[in-house]
Amino acid sequence: MDRRAFIKATAAGALASQLVPAATLAAEGKKSMVPGRLKAGDKVAAIAPASAIFDPVELDIAKESFEALGLVVVPGQHVLDRHGYLAGKDEDRAADINRAFADPQIKGIIALRGGWGCNRVLAHLDFDTIAKNPKVLLGYSDITSLLNSMYAKTGLVSFHGPVGLSYWGEFQADQLRRVVFEGEKTTMQNYPQEETALTMRSNRARTVKSGKARGILVGGNLTVLTSMIGSPYVPDMRGKILVLEDVGESIYRIDRYMSTLQMAGILDQVAGVVFGHCTKCEPQKGYGGFTLMEVMEHYLKPLNVPSYYGAQFGHIKDNHILPVGIEAEMDADAGTVTLLQAPVV
Repeated sequence: MDRRAFIKATAAGALASQLVPAATLAAEGKKSMVPGRLKAGDKVAAIAPASAIFDPVELDIAKESFEALGLVVVPGQHVLDRHGYLAGKDEDRAADINRAFADPQIKGIIALRGGWGCNRVLAHLDFDTIAKNPKVLLGYSDITSLLNSMYAKTGLVSFHGPVGLSYWGEFQADQLRRVVFEGEKTTMQNYPQEETALTMRSNRARTVKSGKARGILVGGNLTVLTSMIGSPYVPDMRGKILVLEDVGESIYRIDRYMSTLQMAGILDQVAGVVFGHCTKCEPQKGYGGFTLMEVMEHYLKPLNVPSYYGAQFGHIKDNHILPVGIEAEMDADAGTVTLLQAPVV
């Protein structure tokens, strides 16, 4: 069975059984604002809101990838600027974002890369203009700052998914078409990478706490989300489904970040937790190290809400697109997240 057939085949039964009690329902807050879908011929802005792009050929590669998907790419004015390790001064990177939302000819916004720096632009964003001009915003990693702040401030639904410099192959192109072009209520489920094996040997999701839950999807990169705690840019977490991923962090750092979410009271508020890939997150060598599963069990099991880890999103080649701000159902036993609303109109 090929990957696309596997995903479609598993979507059919995702809503079959009863959900967890009303305690998991999303809390009242800003109503989600769904952006318009993209279509062939639309102009999309390419922005660099975080780390610098050191080689202009990277912009060319991203531009050609989206042109292959039928889009017209308009680079931001400051996309090739450099200010230290950032892609230009904070005000200039924010100006590219504000300009893209204000321009009626621009239908979507693609972050070229993450890295670090989005937190620094939040104070310079024009959230009133963003609220009046809902558009597709796509990115992940450090772009977590933008996705969650825009939902918190305006209710805008944005998309945790590959950046412009990601590997755009068949899987990613199919994801973009289904979610952002067609507005499909997709189901995220891991596919077998070794299709001739008798069972899945890798890319397996692992249940931490059994059950199902419904809620609005929020979150993204664990490190970045934790860095926002205490700011007005973090969404109301009550009744939400928290999705998390990370890259290049030691297990003890993941422990530290989860502890921060716990102490801030965020973990006690959510309806469920889905942890994706923690790429290159290795246990420390020698006596006394924890595994990632042991850390997840320590923080998530006592919550008594559904949770699992190893979901197929994050810093990986085939990265599912998850809309921040859309209602979804998670199944911690099946290892699935199913969208319950169309993510674009």
